[in-house]
Amino acid sequence: MQRLKIIADDKIPFLKGVMESYADIIYLPGAKISAEDVKDADAIFTRTRTECNESLLKGSSVKLIATATIGYDHIDTEYCNAAGIRWINAPGCNSWSVHQYITAAIVSLVYKRGLRLSELTLGVIGVGNVGSKVAQAAKALGMRVLLNDPPRADKEGSEAFVSLEQLLTGSDIVTCHTPLTKASLSLGERAYPTYHLASDGFFGKMKDGAAFINSSRGAVVDTKALKRVAKTKLSDYILDVWEGEPVLDSSLLDGAFIGTPHIAGYSSDGKANGTAACIREFCSFFELDILKGWYPESIPQPPMDTVFVLDGAGKSDEQIIYEAVTHTYPIWEDSDCLKHSPETFEGQREGYWIRREFKAFTVRYKNVSDNILVSLRKLGFATSPLD
Repeated sequence: MQRLKIIADDKIPFLKGVMESYADIIYLPGAKISAEDVKDADAIFTRTRTECNESLLKGSSVKLIATATIGYDHIDTEYCNAAGIRWINAPGCNSWSVHQYITAAIVSLVYKRGLRLSELTLGVIGVGNVGSKVAQAAKALGMRVLLNDPPRADKEGSEAFVSLEQLLTGSDIVTCHTPLTKASLSLGERAYPTYHLASDGFFGKMKDGAAFINSSRGAVVDTKALKRVAKTKLSDYILDVWEGEPVLDSSLLDGAFIGTPHIAGYSSDGKANGTAACIREFCSFFELDILKGWYPESIPQPPMDTVFVLDGAGKSDEQIIYEAVTHTYPIWEDSDCLKHSPETFEGQREGYWIRREFKAFTVRYKNVSDNILVSLRKLGFATSPLD
């Protein structure tokens, strides 16, 4: 039997050394994978930088495309479906990583602006694997939460959801977690276009002084519209994704409260989940009785202590939460790095540090209220009293 051949993005973590005994696997920079590279391949393991479309795939032997990401707008799904090429993404693989990112962004904003979590409403647009966890985080922080998800509302009923206008007019912070889709008559799933969802009309309905966060896809936001309201209507905006990335609008980056290089989902835990999804799907699709339950034997430790002391004496609830969350993820460091060197956007992603999620950390506490302990545990921390 001829060995199967895989073309893989060389930045997919934990992958090297896993498949070599079972298939020929060639690692290439994702943005440079060409039609010549994939013409005799059976499968492609990708991230977001390989455009899997007719130009890449026509005439190839590719039967499976597995992306180690939640998003799949880099895959021309209509072409793949018509050509009989199976494609899969990894829904939920990095949802806890984005949960951590958004939590760090919110608590940083609240603490540094002198706000109160219990007095704020978070509007979550897109309540899938990621958005639902972001909503959980907001509730754990004591915030009121509004949810908008038209596809889910149509399928499940509208009781748990509000209209987009209700969300925008009622939220102090708005965060987007939608896929990037454009209107299409041929695909029912695209009856809810999100391209430039956040444009002039969208921002015009937001509260004066509200904050805006986007960690979904850059083109969900109309950059020009955001720039128009950045100084006149919004108090702050936080962006992890950008139209035209890796090339950024410098003035938009400079004005961001936090601006990061598309790394919200880049925890090492999330990366491991995405790689595992690719390997498992490959084995299932090609009926290989191997590696179906594969997961990395270990995930590296982060640079900070995973067990740390938190003394709440004389501190507000917001400060205590801020200190705990940003111990695990000092989000300002990612933002400062991008603002200092935006031209190294891709390099910052490719060489991203070992970030572990809340579940990897234990808080040794004293002088912390029961309510805050409950919040920390709901976020995912383990807690232990300091003797």
